[in-house]
Amino acid sequence: MKTNKRAVVLLSGGQDSTTCLFWAKREFDEVYAIGFDYGQKHKKENALAKEIADMAGVPFKLVSIDSLSQLHHNALTDSSIEVCHEKPEGELPNTFVPGRNLIFLTYAAIYAYTIDAHHLVTGVSEADYSGYPDCRNNFARAANVAISLALDTEFEVHTPLMWLDKSEVWKLSDELGVLDLVREKTLTCYNGIPADGCGECPACKLRRAGLQKYLNSKK
Repeated sequence: MKTNKRAVVLLSGGQDSTTCLFWAKREFDEVYAIGFDYGQKHKKENALAKEIADMAGVPFKLVSIDSLSQLHHNALTDSSIEVCHEKPEGELPNTFVPGRNLIFLTYAAIYAYTIDAHHLVTGVSEADYSGYPDCRNNFARAANVAISLALDTEFEVHTPLMWLDKSEVWKLSDELGVLDLVREKTLTCYNGIPADGCGECPACKLRRAGLQKYLNSKK
């Protein structure tokens, strides 16, 4: 059942955020999308996000916050750093961009405030992730409170994938009728290769294993 309310989806052009976009289209009457140029190595994801938003019939706003890449060196924003395929024990992956999701939610809330939207949708997940602290449920709930206080407006941060593993995310995209679109049009690969990606980086392995598990469950 639709809520007859307006939502802003954080859209990166990846599997998770694209699934969230179509989830939001099912749940809300009006949906807007926002993406970010934060100095990431692979700009193609923003172009894909725009294409996906157009296919969904959703307005897309791209915001530049590339100064983020000046504050911390990591494998997603620094071309001299290669993605580590194995996370060092007791450490975060070198693909972690400190503060990224907090900044993204803040910018999305400002945009939502401007267009009188009170719902924010983000694809963070604690069930099947790389250990990023800003993908956890307690972060999302705390950010929800902080943003609402900062803007003196009641926002609701929706995290429809929070407790779904990757196979369940594929299942959701299938239920939404966009499994093929997600598989063929999104970019999850840390090496910047769309669709099924390089197959070797951590993001590709997680994505592929989830898809295989889901397809096997349908046999």
